[in-house]
Amino acid sequence: MDYADEIQKRRTFAIISHPDAGKTTLTEKILLFGGAIQVAGAVKSNKIRKSTASDFMDIERQRGISVATSVMGFEYNGLKINLLDTPGHKDFAEDTYRTLTAVDSVILVVDCVKGVEEQTENLMQVCRMRNTPVIIFVNKLDREGRSPFELLDELETKLAIHVQPLSWPISMGTSFKGVYNLYNRSLYLFRPGGVTVADNVLEINGIDDPVLDRQLGDYAVQLRQDVELIEGTHNPFDVNAYLRGELAPVFFGSAINNFGVKELLDTFTEVAPTPGSRPTDQRVVDPGEKSFSGFVFKIHANLDPRHRDRIAFIRICSGKFERNKMFLHVRMNKNIRFTSPASFLGARKSIIDEAFPGDVIGLYDTGNFKIGDTLTEGEKFMFQGIPTFSPEVFKELVNLDPSKSKQLSKGIEQLTDEGVAQLFTQQQGNRRIVGTVGVLQFDVLQYRLEHEYGAKCRFDQNAVHKACWITAADAGEMEKFCRFKSDRIATDKDGNIVFLAESAWVLRNMIEAYPEIKFHFTSEFKREMQESKR
Repeated sequence: MDYADEIQKRRTFAIISHPDAGKTTLTEKILLFGGAIQVAGAVKSNKIRKSTASDFMDIERQRGISVATSVMGFEYNGLKINLLDTPGHKDFAEDTYRTLTAVDSVILVVDCVKGVEEQTENLMQVCRMRNTPVIIFVNKLDREGRSPFELLDELETKLAIHVQPLSWPISMGTSFKGVYNLYNRSLYLFRPGGVTVADNVLEINGIDDPVLDRQLGDYAVQLRQDVELIEGTHNPFDVNAYLRGELAPVFFGSAINNFGVKELLDTFTEVAPTPGSRPTDQRVVDPGEKSFSGFVFKIHANLDPRHRDRIAFIRICSGKFERNKMFLHVRMNKNIRFTSPASFLGARKSIIDEAFPGDVIGLYDTGNFKIGDTLTEGEKFMFQGIPTFSPEVFKELVNLDPSKSKQLSKGIEQLTDEGVAQLFTQQQGNRRIVGTVGVLQFDVLQYRLEHEYGAKCRFDQNAVHKACWITAADAGEMEKFCRFKSDRIATDKDGNIVFLAESAWVLRNMIEAYPEIKFHFTSEFKREMQESKR
């Protein structure tokens, strides 16, 4: 198979949702249909005793939530599918936002009982910024929920996108009978408890087939009325409008019962985009280019705690990645060879010899990589649009076991390399301040430091309103400011000077009183600093 065919085979997408909408459960069922696993697990279920493949960290299994993006690859319908399961909770949103830069399309999960929730809207806004194609899966049809027509109206209004149902539920809750596939005009009958794959498709000759009456009774009448209304108000599905991010097809089902997932997956593989082009600071990179390039969108420490391994996840954007070949680490201007590149299914990994645009691979890393780093075959450019957010919550790291100081230092260094927390060190008193976008991150850090590094700690409240990087053309002015605010000056992991403002009022005053000092609030400042050092 040639290079162009390999690109056409790839489909790389993320599953996103508000917490508890059923995102990770849907991921498991897609893996089940893809043959990647034999029995699906569940995030929270009294009936299913197996844990999920995507929630592989101990704290995820204990809390019943995803706290890190999982990468999973499998084959389906002759295609190579790269699926990224993301955290739903807003405290872990930074990981999700970054993951959205590494995919070509998205499946958005909505709870039919709760409808569109806050985090769903936030995630959709990120998709809209990049015109990412979105398919919506309305989940939990086995529960009594909102009217499907009401849900369609809410999806259009709150998500600011045209929607078009490609499947339609036949009742819901205790009387849920199944879904009618508007795309290929087939009937799927509901059987609860779908832990393994089962064939429940009924071949019919359109909506007027008498088989509908025999199978559904009075519900067939309502289904025909609904389908007539849908077809009268919607044009035939426009694949190009979907690919432009203007139209979102909608599917209905119940992920926990393995229902409605197969037609979602079948349609996804038929219409979802192949790998697309990516902007850099120099030019746009096309996937068809023969020269390799890719970027780091995620770093995970201790994927296997027994080996203390650190993995940098790379989205391949162009060319062919080859094991043992030298590639240029652009930021460091250094050539590196990778002897054990890996593909993933949650925590399970397999060594690979080659990979193509759209693929997500893991590279063993000894500390060379940071989020947003670019690899090429020699050309010097950096991929853009990989965000780093200013922290919103700040706490001081306190060591509870002085004999484990080295383990604590190593642990916090490696865990903050993952990009979901930032570490600032105050020279005065050598205090370590950790900043995150949400308080739950501190629980995860504390748990992982103890269980992965054997270092007990606590996080104390700290009076920091904002961390901002400061620069000045005049070194004397910089020294003067740092001396005046010495108790609020820290450095980040790259050695850049940071001002930890105790309040918005103080920050405003400092900006006015020291016009020679530049105060920076975004990651673009750090990128500019890196580029100036190149």
